[in-house]
Amino acid sequence: MKEKSKNIGNDIMKVAFSLLLGGAILYWMYRGFDFHRMKDVLLHEMNWTWMLLSFPFGILAQMFRGWRWKQTLEPLGEKPRNSVSINSIFLSYAVSLIIPRIGEFARCGVLHRYDKISFPKALGTVVTERAIDSVLVLVIALLTFLFQIRVFNTFFEKTGTSVEGLLRSFSLTGWIVTAICALAAIGLIVYLLRRLSVYNKVKATLHGIWQGILSVKDVKSIPLFIIYTLAIWGSYFLHYYLTFFCFGATAHLGMACAMVTFIVGSIAVIVPTPNGMGPWHFAVKTMLILYGVADIDALYFVLIVHSVQTLLVALLGVYAWGALIFTKKRENNELTL
Repeated sequence: MKEKSKNIGNDIMKVAFSLLLGGAILYWMYRGFDFHRMKDVLLHEMNWTWMLLSFPFGILAQMFRGWRWKQTLEPLGEKPRNSVSINSIFLSYAVSLIIPRIGEFARCGVLHRYDKISFPKALGTVVTERAIDSVLVLVIALLTFLFQIRVFNTFFEKTGTSVEGLLRSFSLTGWIVTAICALAAIGLIVYLLRRLSVYNKVKATLHGIWQGILSVKDVKSIPLFIIYTLAIWGSYFLHYYLTFFCFGATAHLGMACAMVTFIVGSIAVIVPTPNGMGPWHFAVKTMLILYGVADIDALYFVLIVHSVQTLLVALLGVYAWGALIFTKKRENNELTL
């Protein structure tokens, strides 16, 4: 009982820390911000058509992830239903808005509860998925920044700014925020390693996780797996890129700028805050300013886009929760769609 209370206390502290970190960054960014003008921007200056057109891609990204996950589980003899796989993804992203990173465990729990899928095997495939996604993001990031070096050089030449000068102009608070984000990301990695080391004390669990990690090499169709992976990240990108056309300050920036800010934002969400709240705003806003967007316009962009997309994640989670209530649980792990 004492150990259980200690674990609950630790979980509360982690949630409180993530909320405090994200809130502190947002407070620093938006101190003195004119929130009264936000109504005018939302109702009169913003093109909502493009925002609505971006929604299907946000939904598709999570659906593709559900289909890909089902594919990696099948070589292990685990056959979840398509609907349960997709709803587990919807729900996992939504619960991560409350407790960062808990979604990975939540979606494995949903599959175990409704389709009798082995939790350790499911967790192993999640580890593999994340590793593959991380490598893909790093490769895209490297290529993107290599192709955009000329853009940065042109910016420095036109403005007479040097890298050293740009770094010197970075405020002390900005450096503190960057340092906190880096430390939080390192803390998350250490925490996950510790959790896995405790989890792996059970031999059967370790074996299941290892099976899940190796499952990708035995998927029925490697080309389909690659297509799903590219479709996931292509959908995420379009979900973000189309929002550029919602605002006059970003509509002209083009796909290259969108790719750079998308990658920077994807890396920033490693910091354990709900849906990257705070670090994502800070990283994307900084890059938009580098591309010539005015500070106030960049602030409106990141605040509105992140808020609307977070709302979509929450609504998908509510839908999944409702759908799962009416989903019949399996008696055993038979093949059903």
